[in-house]
Amino acid sequence: MATIEFRVNGRAATVEADPETPLLYTLADDLELNGPKFGCGQAQCGSCTVLMDGEPTRCCVVPVKQAAGREILTIESKTLRVLQNAFIEEQAVQCGFCLSGPMLQGKAFIDKNPNASEAEILRALSGLICRCYAHGRMVKALQRYAREIRK
Repeated sequence: MATIEFRVNGRAATVEADPETPLLYTLADDLELNGPKFGCGQAQCGSCTVLMDGEPTRCCVVPVKQAAGREILTIESKTLRVLQNAFIEEQAVQCGFCLSGPMLQGKAFIDKNPNASEAEILRALSGLICRCYAHGRMVKALQRYAREIRK
């Protein structure tokens, strides 16, 4: 066991954990953050996506020790209200299981490319698995988010 300190959703977090424990489990079990989901356990589906220092990270395969001293953002963060509202307004939240992937991978992409085309957004979301077929609405939500941050 080790004491690991990091920030999550703007707040300091300290956990006692096996350093090799996946960050996903630490977020859920120790910090009661259930936005990132266990999907495949192999970093292939994107359901477990968080932003680690602003970069999309599949936290099902990242040991918690890699979070030490870093900023983790999950879809529960209050700082994401503009993005969350865009997904609500475009009805891009269906079952919500995969939502961490499109929201956070999309946010990271749009923040760097606020004038991205629909095709570019679709490419940025490639590799994420959603079985609800809400991709079109997710792209519209990310376009809405982009318009809001350009204001």
